[in-house]
Amino acid sequence: MTDVETVAEIQSLLERLAAHWNAGDAAAYGADFTVDASYVTFVGTVYRGRVDLVAGHDALFGKYLKGSRMFSELVEVRTYGDRTAIAVTRGDVGKKRPARLSKVQTFTLVREDDGQWRVAAFHNTKRARLLEAVSFRLLPRSAPLGAQ
Repeated sequence: MTDVETVAEIQSLLERLAAHWNAGDAAAYGADFTVDASYVTFVGTVYRGRVDLVAGHDALFGKYLKGSRMFSELVEVRTYGDRTAIAVTRGDVGKKRPARLSKVQTFTLVREDDGQWRVAAFHNTKRARLLEAVSFRLLPRSAPLGAQ
């Protein structure tokens, strides 16, 4: 079981990420990642390290993601000791909040020596609801317990 304070700290980190995204501030967005972070987008792009992901997001915020907003909901947090956690979220980006959040994100988080939680690895996946539903219908035992 994860303690309430840790979940609150991680929720705060996720809110900061969204605020920096919403502001189109790639440098501030990147500051919440470790120097050697790994970042995988839903299209499969892999950014390696903070410098790489800041440069990529700076370009994206200037063109394709200009004016976009980040929407997310925390699904779960699991801690592994005092300095490591995994967070799973549902999320999306766009001009306005979609009726359904279409992506699932996994964050590997570390508490660095300054006491701050930062993202060491991020992976974003587009959720294929129809394929998921068909799979679960054809093979019900393949559905996770409590599938949503």
